[in-house]
Order: sequence, then C-alpha cells, then structure tokens
Amino acid sequence: MKIGLPKNVVTKSKLSRAFTLVEIMLVVAILGILAALVIPKIAGKSQEARITAANTDIKSGIKSALDSYNVDMGTYPSSLQDLVTPPHNARNWHGPYFDPPTLPLDPWGNPYIYSYPGKHNPTSYDLSSAGPDGKPGTSDDIGNWQTQ
Repeated sequence: MKIGLPKNVVTKSKLSRAFTLVEIMLVVAILGILAALVIPKIAGKSQEARITAANTDIKSGIKSALDSYNVDMGTYPSSLQDLVTPPHNARNWHGPYFDPPTLPLDPWGNPYIYSYPGKHNPTSYDLSSAGPDGKPGTSDDIGNWQTQ
C-alpha cells in the first residue's frame, strides 16, 4: 500500500513554476515604459530619413536627369514629363532619363514641383518637394535653392 498525498493537494514544485499576477503586471509595465521611450525616437528618425531622401533626390538623382537633358537638348525641360517622354522638338533627346521611365514621387508620395526658369534660380530651374505636410509654399518645403 502506497502512502502519498491526496490528489487534490498541489505540491510546492508545481506551484513555483507558474508566474504570479504581480510578476506578469510588472513585466507589462516595464514593456510599456520601454515602448514609451523608444517609439517617439524611432518615429522622429523616419521623418528625418524622408527629408534626407527628398534632399538627395532633388540635389542628386533628379538633378542628374535634368543635367543630362540639358546636355542633350541645350536647355532644361519645360516640365519633368519631358524627362520621360520626348517633347515635340526632341531632336537630340536621348531619354528616358529615369529608370524605370516614370517620374519619381517624393518620400511622402507627392510629385516633385519643377519650374523653369525658376523663381529662386532665375538662370536655372527650381525643384522642390512640398515636404511632410504635402502643401507647397509652407515652411517645411525642401528645395534646390536651400542649403541643407
């Protein structure tokens, strides 16, 4: 005959393997605090990255396409569309000047704003992004006439 504990008695070893409600709440609280500290910093970095990408497009990528067009045609295009499809007077056009042959959008999904001759660069062109708010003419615009 075996003598043992009744079946309804829980041994200490089984009980000590589970987490208590206090321990679980403590872990959730710590995760919440960490998220509150980290998420705003990550969100700010993504906006900075978009601004940097727009500056790079304006001052390098699209600028290269515009300069190539200028070398081929002897003038800057009247619109960015001329970089993708030949204009009516396209004797020396060697485009499309983008690969793939579509006009790029700024990091916020809006078209870049181009004018030739430019208001800020009267002997050249103005190229800009409306920036994070998507509204041209506001303080967050990013343009080729700015130093950044």
